[in-house]
Amino acid sequence: MNAPSGRHRQVWYWLLLLPFIGTLFPSWYASDGPELWGFPFFYWYQIVWVFLSSFITFFVYRMTRKRE
Repeated sequence: MNAPSGRHRQVWYWLLLLPFIGTLFPSWYASDGPELWGFPFFYWYQIVWVFLSSFITFFVYRMTRKRE
């Protein structure tokens, strides 16, 4: 997979805003239901974003790093 060069590389950085926006307003996800394995929605929603944020950060890194 070749990394894009120049300006096209900067477009990938916009993906880093997704975790920020997804957790920006707790009132969107501050509820008890639905539960997942006994965890209220408020908690498991944030846990899912931890894993998604890691994946998104890794993906952006791979797409923007320079190849030697």
